[in-house]
Amino acid sequence: MNKAYLLIGGNEGDSLNFLKQAREYISVLLGEIVGQSAIYETAAWGKTNQPNFLNQVLLIETSLAAEVLMSNILIIEKKMGRVRNEKYGARTIDIDILFYNEEIINLPDLKIPHPEIQNRKFALVPMNEIASLFVHPVFKKNIQTLLNECGDVLDVKKMGI
Repeated sequence: MNKAYLLIGGNEGDSLNFLKQAREYISVLLGEIVGQSAIYETAAWGKTNQPNFLNQVLLIETSLAAEVLMSNILIIEKKMGRVRNEKYGARTIDIDILFYNEEIINLPDLKIPHPEIQNRKFALVPMNEIASLFVHPVFKKNIQTLLNECGDVLDVKKMGI
């Protein structure tokens, strides 16, 4: 079985419910969720004049190859009403592959590890909660170290849910 860390998030509509729906779809179409962080609230990154995001990191075990995993993620996003109008814009759901095993994949439509994870506290904080010692295969640093070195100043608040 392959292990994949996914970041799920959204800031449009009933975000908590959309995260729940995403977890249900993921369980059915991608693989078993074997670990999950708390849900975190953060200000929007990249395009700041929009509602705060809710984010969560999931660890799944999947039999799917990385490219198939990505195509199934796009199917889930579409089923959940994701429309890609503008980069960093508001969205009902966003599902990113942060890591896939310890692999480095560099294809036109698929970059793993996620190329921006080291710059984004909203991904590093929940990832650190469930896998602080996971070593980034490119930077050869664990998640805790990447979080400590991250220059992102956005506040990442754990929700009491």
